[in-house]
Amino acid sequence: MPRGDSAGRLGDSAAVRGRPAWPPESSGGRLGDSAAGRAVAAPGRRSSRPASGRTAIGGADRGAGTILALALALVAILGCSAAVLLSQTVIAAERAGRAADLAALAAADAERGLAPGETCAVAQEVARLNAARVVSCDVELPGAVVRVVVRGEEVMATGHVEGRARAGQPP
Repeated sequence: MPRGDSAGRLGDSAAVRGRPAWPPESSGGRLGDSAAGRAVAAPGRRSSRPASGRTAIGGADRGAGTILALALALVAILGCSAAVLLSQTVIAAERAGRAADLAALAAADAERGLAPGETCAVAQEVARLNAARVVSCDVELPGAVVRVVVRGEEVMATGHVEGRARAGQPP
């Protein structure tokens, strides 16, 4: 081995110090890595990684995380939209039920003579004040029981919501 050019070759200086020539000291004992983070191949072998540090295998997967994140965001938005529509429908149904209860109670009071006015006219007025309109108003027992069906004025994704109530004297 000529001593003049041995300083520039990999492994010669390590072999002189009594250590194995491969892997180099700067790699920390791992093949394929240098201290600078560049790919280093064993003598006579080609590196499987380009000098940029990216693997050739993962190159086709670039951007897959972005698409997955966008898909998850779309699912979250659709889920929130469905929850909002469902909650609006439930709230509208509760309002229609409340309007029906109040209209039936007012109509029953008018039927029993506790409040002035005609039975169904009173029910219509109370329903109008509660953002609903009377669909049907029936006196089941004259002077005792009234059945009222109201429809909410709000139009939901499922259509109109209805509330039904029956009111009268206690048994």
